[in-house]
Amino acid sequence: MWIKGAFLAVGLALAMAAPTSAVQAQEVTFAMTNDSGQDIQIEFYSEDRSHAWPGGGQAYNLGRARDNNYKLSCRRGEKICYGAWVKGAAQTYWGVGPNRKYSCDTCCVTCTGGTLARTLTPPRGR
Repeated sequence: MWIKGAFLAVGLALAMAAPTSAVQAQEVTFAMTNDSGQDIQIEFYSEDRSHAWPGGGQAYNLGRARDNNYKLSCRRGEKICYGAWVKGAAQTYWGVGPNRKYSCDTCCVTCTGGTLARTLTPPRGR
């Protein structure tokens, strides 16, 4: 029994001595409304690391006249941008578009627990 107690004591001592992670988990919410008149797909991209939500070559579907809140778990201070496009017609896009192909100054947020709300309307001139 004393061996079990000794292991427990050593484990607790190591846990207390271990440094806390410099990267703190945080959440950010993108409140997206689709007023484009078409079904769209959305993906979110980290500008600070090789990561995307939902990731794995997938995208979230957002039907016409629908809205959804996308709550993302991210690293505090991380810059995240949205890219959206018409389903089946990626040349019509919003934000940074599919695969973060374009630039956009107003489609990103820093991961600090806030919300970025966007209404996607029919694009002009693309």
